Amino acid sequence: MSFNSIENATRYSTELDKLFAQKSATGFFADNALAAKFVGAKTVIIPDVDFQGLADYDRDTGFTKGAITVANTSYTMSMDRARSLQIDREDMSETGIANLAGKILGEYVRTKVVPECDAYVISKLAGLAATRSNLVNGNKTKPYEALCKLINEVQSVVGYDEELVAFVDSYMYAALQNSNEISRMITVSDFKQGDITLKVKSINGVAIIPVVSERMKTAYTFNAANAGGFTPQTNAREVYMLVCPKSGAHLVKKTEKMRIFTPEQNIDADAYKFDYRIYYDVFVNKSGLDAVWAWLSPAITISSDLTDKSVTAGSISGSLSVTATSSGTLTYQWYSCKDANKTSAVKVANATTSSFTIPTALTKGTYYYFVRIIADGIAGVDSKVAKVTVG
Repeated sequence: MSFNSIENATRYSTELDKLFAQKSATGFFADNALAAKFVGAKTVIIPDVDFQGLADYDRDTGFTKGAITVANTSYTMSMDRARSLQIDREDMSETGIANLAGKILGEYVRTKVVPECDAYVISKLAGLAATRSNLVNGNKTKPYEALCKLINEVQSVVGYDEELVAFVDSYMYAALQNSNEISRMITVSDFKQGDITLKVKSINGVAIIPVVSERMKTAYTFNAANAGGFTPQTNAREVYMLVCPKSGAHLVKKTEKMRIFTPEQNIDADAYKFDYRIYYDVFVNKSGLDAVWAWLSPAITISSDLTDKSVTAGSISGSLSVTATSSGTLTYQWYSCKDANKTSAVKVANATTSSFTIPTALTKGTYYYFVRIIADGIAGVDSKVAKVTVG
């Protein structure tokens, strides 16, 4: 057949890696993993080098001996993710399969793989900052002030000649853009990411990388089966800003070569099948643990969550309610959806308090609702999904 599976599998793997580097907000961390050595399927060794400081020179005994400690630390990658995609034979001609497959696989990496990797990397770095209490308290009306605090904290650890990056969520990025304090301080500079040079905005030499808020949480659930993907955990906080050295983390990404099966080789369907698998994880050297700093949204604690309800059609009464606390000012927005996974969630008009009255016009059937609890008008967490059964 003209569609050479092995040749195209290698070509697709290479092109998808390039696309990952271009589209991922955190992809440049992979540049730091060149010294990593794979010793097993999921284990890598990353060297940690430590030196002793200078000592006095003695005219009689000469140099004071000093040790160089190279700790080859083993890290285990925890993210082993995969998906099998199929394109029915009838959807394209044999001569067009390579082009169509390239578009589909590229879109899959752009819309599914890259967002998940970004979310995982940022959540892990933010979790590290929180665990080590490397956090600043900022004022949402003064984002530049908070950014300066973060930069100063990191520079106090790594010095002033280290290249830094600042991940900024979409809300704070807009606030920075509108801030009069920095309107004349933003410059456009080159940012090296793998073999690609990007143009990014920077402040005082620190590259500003905007990231959509869906990828800027402190904790996610990475779904194991079915629809897959990732969702923020109920207790997740928004990562307003995160600053670290550009070389401060190692993104170890081991992409298996793409497996491609023609319809004749595919025993499950009359379709071309593409198996995509990736191992990845991000690690921080021991010497850089305190060089990662973050500004997080106020914590929201849900003390009383939603519960399922059963009501009777024609005489519906009752409500759904949630109790939450936070150091920030809380607001609420209720949503209806198609199932417990929040599929096709739609805002409920004028439902903006902690309690929601079940609509009396509902007919027999099953309905789903949840509420988004928002702190300071920016970051929020979602309640559980309540099932309302109308009998």
